[in-house]
Amino acid sequence: MTAITEFRTASPAPEYDHPREERRLEGHPQRTTWNHFTNASGEVHAGIWACEKGSWRIEFAPGKDEYFHVLEGRCRVIDEQGRAAEAGPGDALVIPGGFKGVFEVVEPVRKHYVIVERNTGDAS
Repeated sequence: MTAITEFRTASPAPEYDHPREERRLEGHPQRTTWNHFTNASGEVHAGIWACEKGSWRIEFAPGKDEYFHVLEGRCRVIDEQGRAAEAGPGDALVIPGGFKGVFEVVEPVRKHYVIVERNTGDAS
């Protein structure tokens, strides 16, 4: 059966993690994910993500794109050339496949996310 996913009525179990030690730059932020939806093929995920203040290096696979909309707090995404995009409540960003840079949580953040992971055939 196919059903609509309503974030306000769903209560998925939270998943907790921290940035991997080799990627961590500042702090030891706990990240909490409430994944509300994964499609049948496992290529699309949507939910709510929250994180404490800190920063770490990120590297997206070529076929992985993330759209997010900040609900509260502030974050900054910095590319390898040092260009930064900052987002606060009401702002939205897309991190494209193949992106390399830094994710910085400036103020504890909570966001809606949608991640699309396509198989690009790239084994790297």
